[in-house]
Amino acid sequence: MIEIQVSGLVKSFEVGRNVLDGLNFQIDQGERVGLLGRNGAGKTTLFKILTGELDYDEGQVTVGQGRRLGLISQIPVYPAGYTVEDVLRSAFARLHALSQEMEALTGRMAAGENDATLLKRYGALSEKFEVFGGYDTDVAVNKIASGLSISEEMRRQLFDSLSGGEKTRVNLGRLILEDTDILLLDEPTNHLDLHATEWLEEYVRTFCGTVVTISHDRYFLDRSVTRVIEIQDGKAEFYSGNYSFYAVEKERRFQERMKQYEKEQAKIQQLEKSAEQLRLWAFQGMDKTYRRAVSMERRIERMRTTEKPSKARKMDARFSAAEFHGDEVLGIKNLAKSYGEKRLFDGINLRVEGGERIALIGDNGTGKSTLIKMIVGELYPDDGRIRTGPQVREAYLPQIMHFDHPDWTLVENMMAAKKGLSAQSARNRLAAYDFRGEDVCKDVRVLSGGEQSRLRLCMLMDDEINLLILDEPTNHLDIDSREWIEEAVEAYDGTLLFVSHDRYFINRFATRIWELAEGTITDYPMGFSQYRQMKAQEEAEKTAAPKPAKEKSASERPGRANRAQQAARRQLTICERDIAKAEERLAALDADMEAAACDYEKLSALVAEREMAQAEVDTLYEKWEQLSAEAGE
Repeated sequence: MIEIQVSGLVKSFEVGRNVLDGLNFQIDQGERVGLLGRNGAGKTTLFKILTGELDYDEGQVTVGQGRRLGLISQIPVYPAGYTVEDVLRSAFARLHALSQEMEALTGRMAAGENDATLLKRYGALSEKFEVFGGYDTDVAVNKIASGLSISEEMRRQLFDSLSGGEKTRVNLGRLILEDTDILLLDEPTNHLDLHATEWLEEYVRTFCGTVVTISHDRYFLDRSVTRVIEIQDGKAEFYSGNYSFYAVEKERRFQERMKQYEKEQAKIQQLEKSAEQLRLWAFQGMDKTYRRAVSMERRIERMRTTEKPSKARKMDARFSAAEFHGDEVLGIKNLAKSYGEKRLFDGINLRVEGGERIALIGDNGTGKSTLIKMIVGELYPDDGRIRTGPQVREAYLPQIMHFDHPDWTLVENMMAAKKGLSAQSARNRLAAYDFRGEDVCKDVRVLSGGEQSRLRLCMLMDDEINLLILDEPTNHLDIDSREWIEEAVEAYDGTLLFVSHDRYFINRFATRIWELAEGTITDYPMGFSQYRQMKAQEEAEKTAAPKPAKEKSASERPGRANRAQQAARRQLTICERDIAKAEERLAALDADMEAAACDYEKLSALVAEREMAQAEVDTLYEKWEQLSAEAGE
């Protein structure tokens, strides 16, 4: 059964430029479809057309008869005083209307009315109320709230007092409770933490209706969709698989089209050369060749219909890493922070060394962004201290962008941020970040979230830094932009600390995980995949039959049991750097001894100094072997 049918759809917001230009596709009942395309390709516009929020210029849009369609894209406005519980239960408006009518009929029957029609109507309403789950609303609300980490305390809060991410979670819960036939999800994971994202994946997988989702979360797409529709230049291209299949197939199609184009171009060049020769002969008096030349040129024109396939232009900028000398980049000692009676964390002790790549993860509201803001100096701790190394030069990309001059153009903001930068140089730098033509003359305040992220990165990347701090760096970015920032981070060889719910990004870069939960940070000196395996094992142990107390050991608490091993690994890194420095010193002494071969006194002093240096190296190697054993390497 066809759920959504779109034929020849055309939509434009300015004359001469169609966002959707003859779009055609069909979605059948029960399908899981990912809608992909660059920011501005028209994906959200299409969703608004499907829900009737926007009209279209040409074409036809058909949604299955009687099918209930629900969209989560922007947060609706609710009446003043609505709590989170009220918003969640607004999903049962249809059931509430049935309940009110049933109560009215009950009152009439209690007053003595015995009309058969009345009893029949009450029976029909009661049956419908039960079929629609009217007696199980509490169970449904509790289940959804638990899955999306909406606590009892949050359910009592006013909806207007929530953060943007919390409002998104509540609105997603309301949409799911509405029990729609077709779910339209526009970037549903943007403000969800890892726990809520994984719960949503499982819900989408088991949902009995049809799902169409716009998402740039590659893990979510891989686990949730079985078909991809890509909108490119206003038209649709289809891929029968998840995101991983789409990525491989798209590259294969590009290479195939490029080969076909190159083959046609070679044939055209050959024909052009022949036509030119025929015209030359016609000019020399061979009249018959002129007609053949004209015929050949017409054939060439018919062959020019194939356009050269193109890829999205890649941004080629990179972070400039400053050289770092020393061991400690960042030290956190007995850190504590509270807001009123809510304690975010207490007694945090952490140490960061040069070159580490650390992912700070945890549920929404645990204080990840607060910790980052304290590290960069935007907030102050209640207790404890944060220390950075004397040669540390940091750069910070916040989750919510702020510009000193939002009413200025992109060029003016670049020139203000980089003193002495000319207008042309500013344009050149902006072009490297895909801001071209009239885009550079826009006011910063009219930019989308993704465009603001790109502009802030443009301002950061020219600075020489050795500590890069990112707070949700891939939020609001399309897949092309995410891949670009990933390439930039890959090429950066300084220290990286980032907050992210993008599992692809975490898995690619994290060599160490800080998990913030229940007011403390557990340090996992491992990548994301190993961390996930450890957490899965921990969950399995919790659900398994309880063991006798004597059999329990510290190994059941990996964050604490491995502290000695973690400390040994940190000391091992320091020891390796000391060995490198000592060996550099030995090499320098060898060069000095060679240069002083004819100076006996100087050579004798250098030999004695080298013996001391060699003894130091030997001692360091003994220490290295001991620490290696302690670290389990």
